[in-house]
Amino acid sequence: MKLEKASKSKSYMRVALQGASGSGKTYSALRLAFGLTRNQNIAIVDTENGSAHLYSSLGDYQVLQLTAPFTPERYKDAIDLCVANGIKTIVIDSLSHEWEGNGGILEMHGNSTGSNSFANWAKITPRHNALIQHILNAPAHIIVTLRSKQEYALKKDDRGRTTPQKLGMKPIQRDGIDYEFTTVLAIDMNHKAVAVKDRTGLFPLDTQFTITEEVGKRLLQWSREDVVTTNEVQQPAAPLSNNHLNDYQNAYGK
Repeated sequence: MKLEKASKSKSYMRVALQGASGSGKTYSALRLAFGLTRNQNIAIVDTENGSAHLYSSLGDYQVLQLTAPFTPERYKDAIDLCVANGIKTIVIDSLSHEWEGNGGILEMHGNSTGSNSFANWAKITPRHNALIQHILNAPAHIIVTLRSKQEYALKKDDRGRTTPQKLGMKPIQRDGIDYEFTTVLAIDMNHKAVAVKDRTGLFPLDTQFTITEEVGKRLLQWSREDVVTTNEVQQPAAPLSNNHLNDYQNAYGK
């Protein structure tokens, strides 16, 4: 036990991206990762049936395919494998499977023997908490994606027709998961992000922006410097370049 001077230079970024299916979480996570990691030592832990391979045109990164059962221990092993191979930025796509996926926490609880729900949670919760601590303690930047529970709202388009619109809602993970991250960004169906939690001061709340490499670079700078000027804090994220916009359109058909 010892005292030491506080310094952000000792920090690694912990970022969560939440949104409904089709909002662009994987794409945005990779864009962010390329900004966070200058030497491009990036790996994506893919629980989404190989979807991470679809974006290989964006740059060099490695994929670790994680299949069921989605236990906390398998996620920990995946993180350890990435760290052992010198990965500097780890994308976990997605962390929701650890909670609601095949072999995840909710399924473990449902399959527990005994009728005492509280006692069953007492056995399972420490395993989940151990994964969260593993994420927080890993010597690498970590970006996680979180699926959102979906809700549909009827809205009129510019022609006056009423159509259903898919909305991103509460992230699928344990309540309070956002407390564990430095920054939490919610992405809507137009691929625009807004900060719902931000300890960096880089993203004014309720201000929409597009996640690009520049956003990752600013987060990296913030994590490495103890002083950030007011202008840097308030500067909005840069828009996608034409090339990146074309990639986005190809990926999502927009």
